[in-house]
Amino acid sequence: MSTQELYAMDPGEPHWQVPATGSARFSWDYDDGRDRLLALYQKGKDKQWDGAKRIDWDLEVDPENALGTPDEALTLYGTRHWSRMTAKDKGELRRHYASWQFSQFLHGEQGAMVCAARIVESVPDLDAKFYSATQTMDEARHAEIFGRFLHDKVGMVYPVNDNLQSLLGDTLRDSRWDMPYLGMQVLIEGLALAAFGMIRDTTDKPLPQQILAYVMQDEARHVAFGRMALRDYYKQLTDAELREREEFVIEGCHLMRDRLRGVEVLENLGIPRKEADEYSENSEYLALFRQLLFSRIVPCVRDIGLWGERLQRAYVDMGVFELGDSNLDQLMAQDEEIAEKLDAERFAAEEAARVTEVEQTIEAATEAR
Repeated sequence: MSTQELYAMDPGEPHWQVPATGSARFSWDYDDGRDRLLALYQKGKDKQWDGAKRIDWDLEVDPENALGTPDEALTLYGTRHWSRMTAKDKGELRRHYASWQFSQFLHGEQGAMVCAARIVESVPDLDAKFYSATQTMDEARHAEIFGRFLHDKVGMVYPVNDNLQSLLGDTLRDSRWDMPYLGMQVLIEGLALAAFGMIRDTTDKPLPQQILAYVMQDEARHVAFGRMALRDYYKQLTDAELREREEFVIEGCHLMRDRLRGVEVLENLGIPRKEADEYSENSEYLALFRQLLFSRIVPCVRDIGLWGERLQRAYVDMGVFELGDSNLDQLMAQDEEIAEKLDAERFAAEEAARVTEVEQTIEAATEAR
């Protein structure tokens, strides 16, 4: 079935063209490069995996409860609409929200793939080109996986959110080679990691848990790459150049905070826009969700050297300033450990099943004699 047939709303034109500016840069310096970045490149090569094989796609998914997250996470929960909804209505609402969330993940991953390819083209250092090439493959795999989940398990797709599209466009249209790093590796990837983590840690469904745990294992490397490259580069910039990047970060954070409302889902189900906005603004879960979404971004921005007065004040106004003290390395290490633990548990269960099968076959053969 064509994706166009699965869209819950009209997505508009099937292709979006962003005019590209800037230079493609070649490097004739084939020396080894930076040890830390080359080590990350090696890890990127070692950690490649096949989404068709590593993930158990035979797991059943109920489209009306695809993510298994608490109903309290739904914006309509506790409102006058919720009390009037039948069980079927609530199942359809869950389906729309699951579709909306994973659709934004899907569109974001395609954006990450394009940005990673842009970094390969425009970054001046060969070691960074090497790593970005592995990331481009990672992002292709992620888009494949989210797309398959939506097609095969949910049966519904939502168009890209306006604010996410705006941030992607701003990131790709900028001619400065570091902006795809800043827009994608720091802002969009940081936001995605936090969103993935909240669902991964609250779902009781094994398939979305697998998908998010394995994708987060890759994303932890991507954010580490952005931190390394930008930290080195931003030490060389003037105060005026740093302020320009801080303005980009502030605008991007506002766009992402507003992006996460899911108002289009409510509108699509017949809730007037003004009322949908009010529900989103008053949702305690969404307020907590928005704050936690910046748990990966704020410490990363501070780490790479963007921490001017105006940026700090913006984070104070958003209520996320204190997140600058979060231990980003510890969060990334946890992402790696969760994916490895999930693998170990799955392989142990598969091995136990194989042993049981062999024992049963031997027992059946013995009885047959």
